[in-house]
This record gives sequence, C-alpha cells and structure tokens, in this order.
Amino acid sequence: MTMLDWHAGRSDLAEIATLDRAPETEEIDLVAVRGYRLARLRAEMARRDIAALILSDPVNIRYATGTRNMQVFSARNAPSRYLLVTGDRTILYEFTGCMHLAAGFETVDEVRPALTASFVAAGPRIAARERAWAKEMALTLKELVGARATVGLERMNAGAALALGAHGVRLVDAQAPVEMARAIKSAEEMKCVRASLRATETAVALMRAALRPGISENQLWSVLHQAVIAQDGDYCETRLLSSGARTNPWFQESGPRIIGANELIALDTDVVGCHGYYSDFSRSFHSGPAKPSPAQRTLYKTAREQVEHNMAIIRPGLSFRDYAERAWDIPERYHANRYYLSAHGCGMTGEYPYLYHRADFADAGYDGVIEPGMTLCVESYIGEDGGHEGVKLEQQILVTETGTELLSEFPFEDALMA
Repeated sequence: MTMLDWHAGRSDLAEIATLDRAPETEEIDLVAVRGYRLARLRAEMARRDIAALILSDPVNIRYATGTRNMQVFSARNAPSRYLLVTGDRTILYEFTGCMHLAAGFETVDEVRPALTASFVAAGPRIAARERAWAKEMALTLKELVGARATVGLERMNAGAALALGAHGVRLVDAQAPVEMARAIKSAEEMKCVRASLRATETAVALMRAALRPGISENQLWSVLHQAVIAQDGDYCETRLLSSGARTNPWFQESGPRIIGANELIALDTDVVGCHGYYSDFSRSFHSGPAKPSPAQRTLYKTAREQVEHNMAIIRPGLSFRDYAERAWDIPERYHANRYYLSAHGCGMTGEYPYLYHRADFADAGYDGVIEPGMTLCVESYIGEDGGHEGVKLEQQILVTETGTELLSEFPFEDALMA
C-alpha cells in the first residue's frame, strides 16, 4: 500500500484533522469506561488488602476518575493535585482555583482543595506544610478506613510521606495495584484506544506529507504535534524524531538539524491522544528524491522482520519468560544498539508489562503471563554500533482470547521494502 492509497481510504485529511471527536461522535460510553477502570482499581486494592490509595500521578488520577487538569504541570509539582480512593469513596484534592473541573464526574464523590506540599509553594516552611498535609490526610484516613489501615502511596515528596507514616499509617507502594488494574482493557475502553490511534495516524500522515529535504526535524515534528492537539489529543510524551546520522544510536530527540536528501527519518509517536489513551507506534521514512540505498533497505527489512516475528509468537497464556526465549534472535552486528525492550504494555501511557530480550532477561526481566485484554507495543530498533543510520519500527496490538489483533494501521514504506 502506498501513502496515496492510504490517504484515499481516509477521506479528506483536512476534514479529519478538524473532526470533533466528542464521545457522542465516537459512540463511546465513557461512563462505562470510567466505571470499569475504577472497579478494576478497587479489585486490585482488595486483592492486596490495601484500604486506600493516594494517587498523585495525573495519568493514574485520570484512569481512576476520568478527570484531567494540567497533566504535565501536576506531574512535575506533586503533590499539588491528588486523589484518595477507598473501597467505596473517592475524594479529589484539586489544585487552587480548579474545584469546578470535576463537576459532573460520577467517579468523584467529593472535591476538596489540595494542600500543596512542595518547596516551591511553601519555601522554608516546607516541613510545616508537609506536617499539615499529613495531619489532614491522616484524619481523613482514620475516618474512612481506620487508624492502622494499609495505604498505597505514590509520587509524594519524602517529607510528606515520612510525616504521614509518623501518624501510624501503614504505607505501601501504590504502583502494583494501579499497574495491574490498568493492564487489562474492556471492550469499551478499546474504543478509546482505537480513537486515539486513528487520530495519531492522521497526524503522522500529515507529517509524512510534509517530509522533504530542507525541512528541519523540529519543523517536521511540529506538524505531528499540531495535528494531535487539533484532534483533541493531550500531548506528545517525547520528541523522538531524528534524521540521517542522528538516527543511530536511537533516543535522539528532534532538533534544529536540516533533513538532507536521501536520508532515513525515524519516529516514535508516544502520543497521549484522544480520551487520554496512548498511541504508540514507530515508523521510519526516506526523504528522497532518489530511491533508498541497499543498506537502508536492509536495515528496514531487518527491523520489520523482528517486529513481525515477535508479534507472531504472542498469544494469551504465554509466560514472559517463554516469550523471551522464543523472541527473534538479534544478529550480533545489531545487538549492541538493540532497543532496551522487546515489547511493553500500553494504555494511557507505556505500562506493565515490560517484555525483555532473551539476553537481558536474567538481569532485568520478570515473569508473568500475557493475558487477553492487554494491549502491547512490539518494538524494534536496528542500527549497527558505529553505523551511519538506523531504523525504528513498532506495532501496537491487542491480545484477544485466541491470539492478537493489530491496532496500529499506518502503512510501512513500500520504497524501503523493495
């Protein structure tokens, strides 16, 4: 399939780029989505005998309630907005002046003003502010779940956590129940995932159409970002777009470099898109005007081989260890620059599980089971250590009861596969 064929099947791109992606348009029951997610979270709490969770990661607050507010700001300034979840009650502590933002969300029982316990907010009075935060929270916890209950806590500054512990609260890490809850998606939730992917694919198509020698990496990346925001996506979590020699090694973010003729351009979308769901696929392109070189085509076809082999072995019931053993054997000349993961979970961001390469499993890997309802991103980076260029490819899939379903539909490059 060529880009022109794909464009023709997508209707008018200008119309798509301005499409109102309201819940009614997408026919998504967001009340059901929110109810499923909160129930998943509470089930994981009960499984671990955790009476309450205090969440400050804005992605996890959105998962539990559907509410959003200054996602990047509140991730950096914790705790300035946080959520208390018990088995039967949720209290959202909202940032100053933002109490009204949670109106109408059936997942939020009460909204209270947050007490921001950070040095920026309190200055030299930070310790006193942390003690005040802990006292207020401890009193609420005592009222709702008892004085000695086990409470899951995430992303608090050390002083706040220590002060809360001093009140006799038994603190544990909140990551396990949250990540395990997020790992399995409902059918209604998958409609959100697909909406995010379709919007991101439109954005990548617009970016691909703008690609030409003489444009800078930043200018090209900005086309993607603009289109994501125009379609009601949230933000791009990274700026992983590079060209030419900057494609090797991987993880160089977009910069002012001018893209030259006949170069490879590599992209990892990392888009927190429609309804807050992560759209995560990677593609590599060729700037033209000549045909790709044999070396460029070899890199591309090798990366695609890795992705397609690893997608083919994924099935429900397969253990993480068995996946690592069966995964594609990376040729020695590409091994040093391999992507750090073979595959990873994907929901509102990258998430549990991480599936490691065979060579890395002993040191970094952990076991578990691939389950229906997981959405996974299968990764490949192919570039020789000290080589001139590299190729990044990645596909997003859903694990079904019988196998897998491809979610990311953006086409591969015919010219690089010839």
